[in-house]
Amino acid sequence: MIKIKTKEEIEIMRESALIVSKTLGMLATEVKPGVSTLYLDKLAEEFIRSEGAIPGFLGLYDFPNTLCMSPNSQVVHGIPNKKPLIEGDIISIDCGSKKNGFYGDHAYTFAVGEILPETKKLLDVTRESLYVGIREFKAGNRVGDVGFAIQNFTEKHGYGVVRELVGHGLGREMHEDPEMPNYGKRGRGKKFTEGMVVAIEPMTNLGTHKIRQHSDGWTITTLDNKPSAHFEHDVAIINGKPELLSTFKYVHEALGVVTNEEDEFRAVL
Repeated sequence: MIKIKTKEEIEIMRESALIVSKTLGMLATEVKPGVSTLYLDKLAEEFIRSEGAIPGFLGLYDFPNTLCMSPNSQVVHGIPNKKPLIEGDIISIDCGSKKNGFYGDHAYTFAVGEILPETKKLLDVTRESLYVGIREFKAGNRVGDVGFAIQNFTEKHGYGVVRELVGHGLGREMHEDPEMPNYGKRGRGKKFTEGMVVAIEPMTNLGTHKIRQHSDGWTITTLDNKPSAHFEHDVAIINGKPELLSTFKYVHEALGVVTNEEDEFRAVL
């Protein structure tokens, strides 16, 4: 059952989402060769708690850490470890927080130093596909409209769109209805209405869309071991239109990236 949020609840969720956004921004300058994902995980936990929240992933379904850290061919759910990042890696950092009873859930794929041009294009296209999908998250549209838009955009570039892993509703639970696949057909699935909040998160592979799960029960990699990118935003329908609760602003400020990609999804003050 889809749980519609009040305006007050959405503002509480915005606070949780922004804590995650600030966490990713703090981590942006720490992602560099020689740094371990376990070190980044510790920084994130300390920061989230300093903001009066608790890590949203730690202990959720028995996950052992604050961050899902997924380098290179890992798609999602990678477990932080002591292995240092190296020049040319990419790493998806997926982070959650919970404050005042509501979750934020948000992800960004970072380049570690200089990366190959084809890998940079994968990151750029995947991030752009996120906004392509968000444009379809509006009152009257359906789940399939978002999935179709993301799939159509990414497959035109020759990339594989992961099928088994999807976005989701968000609220007092980390995973609520509806599921939000990154593929689909227009006009299919549950209809979007005012007050819905979802996490939209395209996961795009440089090669095949097929994946495999590892024996640790968490780590998921591409079947052909080619790189995978993952970006995620929390989005609410307000006045019939999609509005971002999360932001990449803090990441982009830390990395010196200038972009207006989020402007159309902000409230007009």
